[in-house]
Amino acid sequence: MGAVGELLRSSSRMQDGGAEAVRRKVGDRFFFVGLASLVWFLLRTGTKPSRIVYPCQRAALANASAWIALYVLPLAGALKPSKRMLALSVAALAIASVLAYFSLIKRAPTGELELSIESRAARAKPHSTVFVVQGARGLDSDVNALIRLMGEHGLRFYKSERVGDIMGPDGLIARDDVVIIKVNSQWDERGGTNTDLVKALIKAIVNHPDGFVGEIVIADNGQAQYGSRGTGGSLDWERNNAEDPSQSMEKVAQMFASQGYRVSTYLWDTITLKRVREYSEGDMEDGYVVYDKADPETGVIVSYPKFRTKYGTYISFKLGVWDPAARSYDSSKLKLINVPVLKTHSIYGVTACVKHYMGVVSDRLTNHNPHNSVGTGGMGTVMVETRMPTLNILDAIWINPHPRGGPATSYEEAVRANIIAASTDPVALDYWAAKHVLMQAASKLGYRDLSSMDPDNTSQRSFGSWLRLSMEELLRSGIFSTVDEDRIAVHVFKVAKG
Repeated sequence: MGAVGELLRSSSRMQDGGAEAVRRKVGDRFFFVGLASLVWFLLRTGTKPSRIVYPCQRAALANASAWIALYVLPLAGALKPSKRMLALSVAALAIASVLAYFSLIKRAPTGELELSIESRAARAKPHSTVFVVQGARGLDSDVNALIRLMGEHGLRFYKSERVGDIMGPDGLIARDDVVIIKVNSQWDERGGTNTDLVKALIKAIVNHPDGFVGEIVIADNGQAQYGSRGTGGSLDWERNNAEDPSQSMEKVAQMFASQGYRVSTYLWDTITLKRVREYSEGDMEDGYVVYDKADPETGVIVSYPKFRTKYGTYISFKLGVWDPAARSYDSSKLKLINVPVLKTHSIYGVTACVKHYMGVVSDRLTNHNPHNSVGTGGMGTVMVETRMPTLNILDAIWINPHPRGGPATSYEEAVRANIIAASTDPVALDYWAAKHVLMQAASKLGYRDLSSMDPDNTSQRSFGSWLRLSMEELLRSGIFSTVDEDRIAVHVFKVAKG
């Protein structure tokens, strides 16, 4: 037994030694992982505290907290009281300094910027047209000025048998249309679409010269994830992008509903986890229709909402308004006005009209496939496979021009540009706005590296690259779209000051 006991004791010592070696190796690796997590957390969250809701930030915070508990606090505890206090004070000061430094960078003066915005003629045909109102604050008069500017150059807002500068048989919105106003809802403060602008747009629609008898739905899918609360979007934020911060999309809808108009909201987050079939297949439930296969060009798995509005109207985002009695769709009756905020994006450089279609698809039902496909042109695929915007109106009243600073945008970070711009070509509008609004604003704020928002930067998965890939999807389907400035006409109306 003595020999056996000695053998067992020897084996135990070897196991203990092996375990100790493993512990040392794990500990050594965690030292660097924890330190890297701390640095990452300070650099990323220090510049934008709202990012703390991101999963990667939470993981980094957990690692950093464990690293401090394992390495910093024991070291401080081993010191004499006076030195311990000094060490803790120095550490706290260092962390505070890093946070303050990056906070100052992001919160540099963000008042109203005077941007140089000029009209220019297209030099080649065919071409797309961008309409710009400079000096806009989201007032009724600003939207009316935009509609007049469009009409002066051949794009009539109102569809009517009567013919005038802003109306005609070729107009966009008929008196009995169902209109979806697609907004940004995932972020509060300046990260969401300006509610003053949406209110003015709705007023313009209900003031249709033939008398509006249709319906308007303010909608978006914040994906029930991320966002200002970490739970997705809201159409009833407490802090909104408006002159009156309490004015939410829901309050705007209720205001018009109280006047007898059929205006409502629908947050597609509430159905983003429910897979359904089309009405024509006998499925009357609200939810998301999901394609079975990924697109061969961009890899996106297309999906889109179908839902019943507050007023009982059945809408398929792709196929149109469903008539249960006739068992048929009317695609021409459904109009989509795409109203995003102009912002930089931490991953994709810029978010505007094209990237805004991330609020159409279900990211959750497709294992985050759509968001990953933005860089391969996936949003262009979604546009052509579901529904192209009838009109894109870009909200650049308050913008986020800080390189990779968005999509969350606080009141302090936002810069007032006082611009609204419209086009039927989402790609051309994104190109123009990134180059002549975002880049110009960023340059005026002192930023030098503007490559992340430069539409002419075509490096792999850059904004310029995926914008072109999205454009190619539109072109393949027969829809003209361009990033060639010679093929983009720009018409500018400048609001008189005072």
